[in-house]
Amino acid sequence: MAADHHPRFLMCPPNHFAVTYSINPWMDPEGWRERADTLAQTSEAEWRSLKSLLEQLGAIVDLMDPAAGAPDLVFTANAAVVLDGTALLARFRYLERRLEEPHFAAALKALIGRNVLKRCAFLPADIVLEGAGDCIWDPERNLFWMGFGPRSSKHAAAIIRETFGFPTLSMELIDSRFYHLDTAFSVLAEGEIMYFKEALSSSSLHKLYERVDIRDRIEVSEEDACTMHLNAIRIGRKLVLSSCSSRLRRQLADRGYSVSITSLSSFNLSGGSAYCLTLRTDLSSDSRLLASNIYSESDT
Repeated sequence: MAADHHPRFLMCPPNHFAVTYSINPWMDPEGWRERADTLAQTSEAEWRSLKSLLEQLGAIVDLMDPAAGAPDLVFTANAAVVLDGTALLARFRYLERRLEEPHFAAALKALIGRNVLKRCAFLPADIVLEGAGDCIWDPERNLFWMGFGPRSSKHAAAIIRETFGFPTLSMELIDSRFYHLDTAFSVLAEGEIMYFKEALSSSSLHKLYERVDIRDRIEVSEEDACTMHLNAIRIGRKLVLSSCSSRLRRQLADRGYSVSITSLSSFNLSGGSAYCLTLRTDLSSDSRLLASNIYSESDT
């Protein structure tokens, strides 16, 4: 598969980022308050370093405005699912994050105004889907891997198929530490899948094993998963991570991938990392495969 040329990301400056509530096991508001000033400075520096690294790798970064009272707005991966110029806006499970929805909607509509995107689509009122965090495009197989359980609804898969015209494979998350699929699952350039086995249900693992050849499966350790090694930004064969173990780095190098590290320790305290802090807005499909007969699951 050809390398990405000038990939494009939406990011939000961390002006108001903090851990002020707890909706996943990583979040400790009291611990944050004890070091709030230091952590705020750290998050600003870490975010700038990530943005700079992406730009050094050839990416275009569009910025949206931060908003007081929405500390997790910085995690733009949750804004929407984007493919072929269409952005399907997210709907959040928790009230704390629902405050982000109008801000994300405004940012994506602004990208339409600048011809970066073509249109916005919307979820039905009773469906929860937390954007690209739980809906990961697989360009090698022309399908979406979709997380459900802690945050997103399993029935969101039908909306994705209807909106984008591509198959879906739903993956049930069973460990509360891995509340979005992007914390336990990553798709690489040539179709390899990095994943943490214990985060997924047995039926989900069966789907993975059925669809992905063993030579293309990279199972990571619990330590790797808990240090956000799966929350990777991919630009061709270059991966951007907040940290990477020697073992995983060797596995990736053997497959022709290079790893760039930029510390995101402050964002890890909220359960997020590199992928979470970006929304890829230039993803495109092979239109020849649109509405093809590639296997897709049912909703049953």
